[in-house]
Amino acid sequence: MMKRALFPLIAAAIALAPVSAHADRDAVQFGEDIHVTAGNPVHDAVCFFCSVYVEGEANHDIVVFFGSTHLNGAAHHDVVNFFGDVTASDNSSIGGDMVSFFGSVRLGENVTVDKDLVVFFGMLHAPGPVSVGHDRFVQPPWILAIPLLVLILIIVLIVHEFRSYRRRQLIRGYPYPPQP
Repeated sequence: MMKRALFPLIAAAIALAPVSAHADRDAVQFGEDIHVTAGNPVHDAVCFFCSVYVEGEANHDIVVFFGSTHLNGAAHHDVVNFFGDVTASDNSSIGGDMVSFFGSVRLGENVTVDKDLVVFFGMLHAPGPVSVGHDRFVQPPWILAIPLLVLILIIVLIVHEFRSYRRRQLIRGYPYPPQP
């Protein structure tokens, strides 16, 4: 009986515990932040539901899902962020592409992006002396929000009219209240 009660508790503890994996200086985390220091560079940093803080160097890619990326150093390849914010402090460098989906990007002074800077459905906050090697593409969030808002208003109008129609049908089915 005791074993039956302990098994679901142990399984739940294992499932909810932060999972990390390291292979050849790669850092992969689920639910726990990744901190890269100056004396301990990483090759790839992949993070799910957490954030990556780079104070030193990331020798390859940084990929974050549902978290933030804070760069105060160098990322020698791509930085990709889904549903989170990207912050690069002054004099930071990104050796490849910088891509952000559904999040804001805040770049400091003298930040360099060697290839493309792409921001989908988010905002870019960058001072003048930001250097982008190839293309800079920013798709603001209102491009998605306005059609979505129109669609929601159409659905609300349809539901309202259908309920009004049903009320009128219900009222027609009942006779007037009896006279006293």
